[in-house]
Amino acid sequence: MPEHDSPIIPRTEEEKVKIQNRLKRIEGQVRGLQKMVDEDRYCMDVLVQISAINSALKQVGFTLMERHANTCMKHTIESGDGEEYIDELMKIFRQFSKS
Repeated sequence: MPEHDSPIIPRTEEEKVKIQNRLKRIEGQVRGLQKMVDEDRYCMDVLVQISAINSALKQVGFTLMERHANTCMKHTIESGDGEEYIDELMKIFRQFSKS
């Protein structure tokens, strides 16, 4: 697996802001979930919120994977170094499909 400290093609400020805003919304959902548990809310309501949070996190992940494929992977494939990066992306796809 290739080692990286940062993206091959850095994210734009706009991309960072969009991701951070999504993560802040998810953080708010998690705080709401904690409050629901504290208030001893109905189990099904809590489970629906857990499902919504999981879905939101997955969406952020898929957005990042799509960006990675369209920028970093495209760059490495065009430069002839794509094989190990394809393997890396497939490993992440497998992890996402487990949940």
